[in-house]
Amino acid sequence: MPLVKKLACVIVFDSATAAMEAESYLPARGLPGRIIPIPEQISAGCGLSWKAEPEDKDRIVKALDEAGIKYAGVYVLKI
Repeated sequence: MPLVKKLACVIVFDSATAAMEAESYLPARGLPGRIIPIPEQISAGCGLSWKAEPEDKDRIVKALDEAGIKYAGVYVLKI
């Protein structure tokens, strides 16, 4: 059976340190998602990104901004 791609919110980090901070910070605040390698469609960042459902994008970005966790970009794409 072929792999079915679906929309996801992908937040790319500037550094591995920022990605690890997000990995601790976001779940502790009840925000969904997980660390993944940056998808091949994106060529930026440190190699790590946060993947979540598109509908959670605004809440996650707000939490990262409030915590001062730097990110390189926010994308919604099929992966």
